Amino acid sequence: MKMSIPLVLTFNGGYVDTAGFFALQGLFTAHVTGNFVTIGSSLAHGTSGIAAKLLALPMFCIVIGLVRFFSEWLSRFGATFLNVLASIKIVLLIIAAALAVRFGPFHDGDSAMAIITGMTLVAGMAIQNAIHRIFFPKDPPTTLMTGSTTQIMLDLADLLRRNLPPETRLVARKRCVTLFKSVCIFAAGCGVAALVYIRFDVAVFVLPPIVAAMIFLPNIQSNSPHSGVAR
Repeated sequence: MKMSIPLVLTFNGGYVDTAGFFALQGLFTAHVTGNFVTIGSSLAHGTSGIAAKLLALPMFCIVIGLVRFFSEWLSRFGATFLNVLASIKIVLLIIAAALAVRFGPFHDGDSAMAIITGMTLVAGMAIQNAIHRIFFPKDPPTTLMTGSTTQIMLDLADLLRRNLPPETRLVARKRCVTLFKSVCIFAAGCGVAALVYIRFDVAVFVLPPIVAAMIFLPNIQSNSPHSGVAR
């Protein structure tokens, strides 16, 4: 299977979200709205991490806003915007990994260093979400699989219909394959993160910046003609 930039992002999306959930007391760093559920769980069970979960969505929104604001400013200087965003994301993931290794494990999700580490990861994944929406809007989401799974099942149901027009069947089949591949890659990222966390605890965060840097490899394909990745 040929790897593309969206698939690399998808693997990292599953990996970072799972790693954050395990190492940061149930914090979702990519699928930030999921923190509303875990806030309720923390309140019900008396566990820590409520502060970080409350801060995740505002942090996510602020970073997305800054990305949009500075996109025009960077374009005036001829900057390759995807390269800039990807580089910033990698730096944020490196900082988060360094913080986790230095100050973890985080048994208290409300400790200052746990919150700072978590918000650094949230900022990095916010940039990844912005990269997807700006440069790869036609590709499946890289951090959330609910919509993709829904569409897969709709397409499968359509493909079971005998009276489906051939052109519609072809579109549904191709879309189903694309989405299924994305879901599998995301699930692989989740699984790898779980296995790495079991063995290495907070050092689980060392891998994401390495994976993120893979988009600069010459053999990683870009599905977007406007991505502007410097090779």
